[in-house]
Amino acid sequence: MDSRCSSIDSRFTGRAVSSINTTPISVRVESYEAAEKKCISDVRRTFCLFVTFDLLFITLLWIIELNVSGGVRVQLEKEVLEYDYHYSFFDIFLLAVFRFAALILAYAICKLRHWWAIAITTTVTCAFLIVKVILSKLLSQGAFGYLLPIISFVLAWIETWLLDFKVLPQETEDENRYQSFMDAAERATLIGPGAVSDGQFYSPPESLADSDEELDDKHEPEKGLIQNVT
Repeated sequence: MDSRCSSIDSRFTGRAVSSINTTPISVRVESYEAAEKKCISDVRRTFCLFVTFDLLFITLLWIIELNVSGGVRVQLEKEVLEYDYHYSFFDIFLLAVFRFAALILAYAICKLRHWWAIAITTTVTCAFLIVKVILSKLLSQGAFGYLLPIISFVLAWIETWLLDFKVLPQETEDENRYQSFMDAAERATLIGPGAVSDGQFYSPPESLADSDEELDDKHEPEKGLIQNVT
């Protein structure tokens, strides 16, 4: 009875230990599956917020420039309706709109995992701004002639740095970690403990001293009978 109880306890303890060993893996896999169900990752969301900040900041600077130069309505008519490449800041605003639309479409809506979209927007921005500064007369229009091109150039390169050194490597690392936990969970399922037989758990044999005493007890009545007969 004691050996049977000990085998049951050992079997229960073995199953409990195996379930405890596989529980952290399953919990981690479930956490990564929940993260995969999100629309976008946290680093990608931060990147999209910065792209939105880029558009809003350039727009704010352009509105301030319009207001300083003689009124928003008058300068809008002058820079938009009577557009002049050499004096207007309207094309820098359109360049920020282009970056915002292309990057949000590629990395927020299409969830692209490649750098070609940010490479196109940064190349177009840099080429346009360099030509704009060389050929136009913006530098003769005060501080905003310097400020808007420089800030637009810097923001475009910050977006490139964020995507290439933060977003894509972090998402690749998370995906590799998730795949490793999935492989570990599959291995734990395949190598998991099978049906445990009663023969695997047994109580230790009784000592020889006890067995000799029991044999002596059994042979004592026989010795008594033999002595009576003789």
